[in-house]
Amino acid sequence: MSDRATNEAQALRGAAEAMPLVSVVIPAYNSSDSIAAAVESVLRQTFSSYEVIVINDGSPDTAALEAALQPYLSRIRYFRHENRGPSTARNFGIREARGRYVALLDSDDVWLPEHLSRQTEHLTRDAALGLVYSNNMQFRDGEAIGKAFDTVPQTGPVTLDSLLAERCTVNTSSVVVLRQAVLDAGLFDETFRRCEDFDLWLRLASRGVRMSYDPEVQVLHRLGHGLSSDFEGMKRARAEVYRRAAVNLSLTETQQSIVAAKLKAIEVQIEVEAAKDHLQQGRFGEARFAIRRANSMSPSLKLRLVAAGLRFCPLLLRWSYEGYVQWLRWFRRTRRSAMRRSGGEPSGFDIPMRARPVP
Repeated sequence: MSDRATNEAQALRGAAEAMPLVSVVIPAYNSSDSIAAAVESVLRQTFSSYEVIVINDGSPDTAALEAALQPYLSRIRYFRHENRGPSTARNFGIREARGRYVALLDSDDVWLPEHLSRQTEHLTRDAALGLVYSNNMQFRDGEAIGKAFDTVPQTGPVTLDSLLAERCTVNTSSVVVLRQAVLDAGLFDETFRRCEDFDLWLRLASRGVRMSYDPEVQVLHRLGHGLSSDFEGMKRARAEVYRRAAVNLSLTETQQSIVAAKLKAIEVQIEVEAAKDHLQQGRFGEARFAIRRANSMSPSLKLRLVAAGLRFCPLLLRWSYEGYVQWLRWFRRTRRSAMRRSGGEPSGFDIPMRARPVP
């Protein structure tokens, strides 16, 4: 082999070795107070073959965001564009990614140190696997309130059926997925501002991408931040995902039935939540109307009894409901305290939700 050919071969090998296995994509919007902790949780990974891509999605706190990122600019790839939503920001990062796999991380979440190591182990051990996600510990106001898989249990294998029926629910900040599979599926739908992730998982599954999950907690997830805290907006966006799936995906008759049932259930949930809000605000007529609409879609004895209570003794019903809400808050606090005393939190929770410098 000539010296020139040898040099070219060495250069190609060096370029291949320099390519990361995983590209971490972090969209950032109004997250100057949390972005450093998210980035640092990546830099603390025991796995080393990764790159970090941060996309500033036209954030109004850009000055503070860039100040928070300043110590890490030599270790990340930073991009800024006008605000077009999380789908566009993630798609930009995926297109820029150089890794075989893409790992998604929201800017207000953090990873435990073994996350990338565990997820890539699943993917490299099973060549047919295209996506893997994991459990997370949910936080509200800085306090752990429970594991995601306890609230939304994962049942059986991850298939299009199980995703449609929500027997399996993908946690976006825990996802590691084949980059090419996402490109082939058309990336995130940029017309969605909510539930764009659910839409993508359905499209991936419909294309035959195999998925799995790790039951261990690998992510710390903040609740009550961002678009996902809007109950009605999230439910209506989820309904739109189901409607598009029914039209655009090649669903079986059973899958179409699942979609129809889910659409009805979502409408019932929206009406019930509206009724609760009206009840607490003393708008008893509006509450009764919402409950009647819910009962017309999904008749039940419970809804009929609530409607009767709103008609004949609304003040007593509001008092009872407010008492139930107070009891529920007490129960959740008690459960969290019991979990801490029993050592129910997984190891690695010394990682702060706020930044701590990485050496």
